Amino acid sequence: MNFYEKTGKMAIGSRLRRLSELLTEQASEVYSLYEVDIQPKWFPVFYLLAASGEKSITQIAQEIGHSHPSVSTIVKEMIKKDVVMKTAGKSDGRENYVMLTEKGHAINERIQIQYQDVNAAVEAALAETQNNIWKAIGEWEYLLEQKSLLKRVQDEKKLRESSSIEIVDYQPKYLEAFKQLNVEWINTWFKMEEADHKILDHPQEYVLDRGGYILLALDNGKPVGTCALIKIGNDTFELSKMAVSPEAKGKGIGWLLGNAAIEKAKKTGAKRLYLESNTILKPAINLYYKLGFKRIPGTPSPYERSNISMEILF
Repeated sequence: MNFYEKTGKMAIGSRLRRLSELLTEQASEVYSLYEVDIQPKWFPVFYLLAASGEKSITQIAQEIGHSHPSVSTIVKEMIKKDVVMKTAGKSDGRENYVMLTEKGHAINERIQIQYQDVNAAVEAALAETQNNIWKAIGEWEYLLEQKSLLKRVQDEKKLRESSSIEIVDYQPKYLEAFKQLNVEWINTWFKMEEADHKILDHPQEYVLDRGGYILLALDNGKPVGTCALIKIGNDTFELSKMAVSPEAKGKGIGWLLGNAAIEKAKKTGAKRLYLESNTILKPAINLYYKLGFKRIPGTPSPYERSNISMEILF
């Protein structure tokens, strides 16, 4: 127990496995007490078949939440002990179904009193605890179905890594970074076009002097992402030239830049933020939707690569 206190909650899987092994070991002793010749790991399959009569392995796996190979292995073990047998299904003779044997039915009759005593013992144990583990397990199963542990760790990783990211306004010293980040991104997916060269070579003339803005994402002072707000009307900006260095992918930089751009546009009194993109850029499109953009009918674009238009109205 002291080991798990040292490791903390990151060892939750290992600690639950230890608890599972402890319960399985003690459950085996309970089966012996009642002279019931089955193994604890067989219980979900045995109980389901006792209640339903017959099931295919696929159906069993789906209903008890185990993998198909796991159920297949358990069924093979139970067949060797003459607890279950395979039979042609009543509705589909082409598929093998599993059902209890005479021995299995006899065990089911004998095990009923064990069920009563075990249930009473578990209820008594739960009454002795401050936290109801049965309810907690249900809550955790629900939480992990809604959002996996992997996704939760990925989010925390992104949050930690993004804490070193600073969003700053453009300065002349960032001219080359602004250009190179975009050239690298555009050439990865498409090809440079005339409109790209104008803005990337002359951001002061085509963006800043016309009332627009350029933002840079710095990771410990190093430019790793950028975007531009190009003024296209009295109350409208275009979100353009968003690019993130491949080396900085996964840190949520696009999200930080997008939110910073939205806040910048709002502060200027803008009523609308517009963008153009391409539907092959699925992560980017998903980001825009997450930021609050909605798809709108396409308008004439200076870019050949553009096939989707989106906007946010403030």
